[in-house]
Amino acid sequence: MSDIPAPRFRAATEEAPAVRWTLICLAVLGLAVLVFAPLIAVFAEALARGSAAAVASLANRDAQAAIRLTLTIAAISVPLNAAFGIAAAWFITKFDFRGKAFLITLIDLPFSVSPVVAGLCIVLMFGANSLIGGWLVAQGWPIVFALPGIVLATMFVTFPFVARELIPVMIEQGRAEEEAALTLGASGWRVFRTVTLPNIRWALLYGVLLCNARAMGEFGAVAVVSGKIRGQTATMPITIEMLYNEYLSVAAFSLAALLALLALVTLALKTALEIRNADALAASHRP
Repeated sequence: MSDIPAPRFRAATEEAPAVRWTLICLAVLGLAVLVFAPLIAVFAEALARGSAAAVASLANRDAQAAIRLTLTIAAISVPLNAAFGIAAAWFITKFDFRGKAFLITLIDLPFSVSPVVAGLCIVLMFGANSLIGGWLVAQGWPIVFALPGIVLATMFVTFPFVARELIPVMIEQGRAEEEAALTLGASGWRVFRTVTLPNIRWALLYGVLLCNARAMGEFGAVAVVSGKIRGQTATMPITIEMLYNEYLSVAAFSLAALLALLALVTLALKTALEIRNADALAASHRP
């Protein structure tokens, strides 16, 4: 029995070099085909007739209106979703109640429901033929085919991003620090400002960046509720589609390149936050 060699266990990461290089090549090939090639094609088409033509197309009145509208929608919907996300995460993680799992499911609902369906629901609720929508139109406050409807659609689609980033972090941190601060006489607002917010700031910023990226790029729900009115309710993604369908490729791809640049800036900020958060966690665990 003593002559039987002991079984040799191999670590999961100790793969043969051929296997490792094959996996790396497949990953790089997938990124090249799905990410880098489309981005290069967008910028190449935008500059097909020179940078002057691309800049001139972005200076067009309709393109300027689409850029302003997209930035306005993001400026309204992202802070509101940040506030709602903080409130939802606080309520879920700091209190015990029946139906908590159902509430979390409702928060995840926009991930599973098609944006087009969400837009149709807003039209049914606030359209001119509905009870609420008809009254609002009579008062001069239209929702559908106007800025409020686009903001509602964007908020519905982007709502889970902030809450879903905060809930795991707040569950991991627990309630001990907040309860200790309350025991020492701190008010609820002071506890949130001095204890909770510093602990969740990186997750909050990460969720806000994801929410902002999706808000600027949303198409389906916005296309349903906006009416695609050029120069008024047409956001950047909608204007890109309209220009492309009219065979104005330089104008369409120039606007698409600008939208891609905004997304790349958001990605760079997200990466910087991840690195900063990793450094902060490493420093906090250092003896």
